[in-house]
Amino acid sequence: AREGKLSNEKVLRAQLSRMLIDPRVRGLTAGFATQWLNLRNLTEVTPDPSVYAFPIELRESMQSETELFFEHVLQENRSVFDFINGKYTFVNQTLATHYGLQDVDKSIGSDQFEQVTLEGIPRSGILTHGSILTLTSNPNRSAPVKRGKWIMENILGVRPPDPPADVPMIAVAKKSLPNASFREQLNLHRENAVCASCHDQMDPLGFGFENFDGIGKYRTKDGEFPIDSSGILPTGEKFDGPMELVDILTNSGESFARTLTERMLVFALGRGLDYYDECAVDKIMKQLKIIMFQD
Repeated sequence: AREGKLSNEKVLRAQLSRMLIDPRVRGLTAGFATQWLNLRNLTEVTPDPSVYAFPIELRESMQSETELFFEHVLQENRSVFDFINGKYTFVNQTLATHYGLQDVDKSIGSDQFEQVTLEGIPRSGILTHGSILTLTSNPNRSAPVKRGKWIMENILGVRPPDPPADVPMIAVAKKSLPNASFREQLNLHRENAVCASCHDQMDPLGFGFENFDGIGKYRTKDGEFPIDSSGILPTGEKFDGPMELVDILTNSGESFARTLTERMLVFALGRGLDYYDECAVDKIMKQLKIIMFQD
């Protein structure tokens, strides 16, 4: 920098490559990844102990999994789509047991993580990480609305409007249909046109991951009710289960790539983006499209 050589693109790229393989790149994980993915809030989440067993080692393992995944994508120069459809993750024995991964080497300890394949397993990318699924749940149950809202904001870059002050509570629907599944109760809640305007966007995204309970454990039933993780997006695209929804989100990857670009630029600049920053975002997206097309 003192010699003015960083204006040379080859020199700049060489220095960036050198820095990204340095162990100190963890600072980017601790700073950016935890901010983008809301991981900082995981320490404040308190699942209901009468519903879920959630020891501190499980919480810490979930955090480590997502951080290690982020660092892997960064340092190995993986496609940004790995965040959505990557069929691998990093687990220790605590997390392997929680996920039901039977083939993980039993010799690894609670503090030792290893990369494992998720081929043939209904998990893919960060959307099925225990950390994200726990963050987007209520203390006593999964929360499709919260999950859908999180995906809209952090993956698709769309912020749903705040609900109006007079919006009827889901509890009203619960009283009307006490023996119905939560999905049926929420459908009744959505019959209100004011509610439907937002829920029609959020709910299908959230229900696509309803096979995962409030702490990210895979299930086929919610109590006595079979899980229905199918849905139709506002675009008309249909899916049945989390992996089909992951495929749809991957196909709309340009929205995700732009969201990630904008979030990282906000972090780098230390301020919100303005209209004059769009040229920088567009330039990055143009370069990224070339790479994605080559992949």
